[in-house]
Amino acid sequence: MLQQVMESINNYFVPISAKLVTYTISEGQISPSFDAEEGDRFLICNSRRNNGVYTFHANGIKNDDDDSAAGLRDETFAGTIRVCSVPPALLALSGEIKAWVETNQAALNGPFASESFNGYSYTLKSGGSNGGAGPYSWRDQFKGQLDRYRRPFL
Repeated sequence: MLQQVMESINNYFVPISAKLVTYTISEGQISPSFDAEEGDRFLICNSRRNNGVYTFHANGIKNDDDDSAAGLRDETFAGTIRVCSVPPALLALSGEIKAWVETNQAALNGPFASESFNGYSYTLKSGGSNGGAGPYSWRDQFKGQLDRYRRPFL
């Protein structure tokens, strides 16, 4: 979920400038090493197989999207690996968003924003940011909290 949040706000909390380095990923290990410490998030760019946000652990790298084992695929690429300086408040908010999505997934996937069967009434989602009886997506639900982290598109 963290990667989706970062994509949505266009902010990975990394230095803008970075030089291309030739990295090799083999059996889940990245070389040359980069300045990551236990629990650091980092962003891989320009990789054909491994672009994305990961969490560094001494016993293995994890993909932040699915919380499973790294899934890093072996390759050699010229790209960048930059450590993300994600504010703790955004990490906590990302957890809240993930829980909210899990709780509301059925309603988000359905065409109805509200429904009643005793008196038979329903409201269809309009597709707009504030249309319908409730939030259209997690982006709408948490927009106010995410806006402070948003970086404009260049």
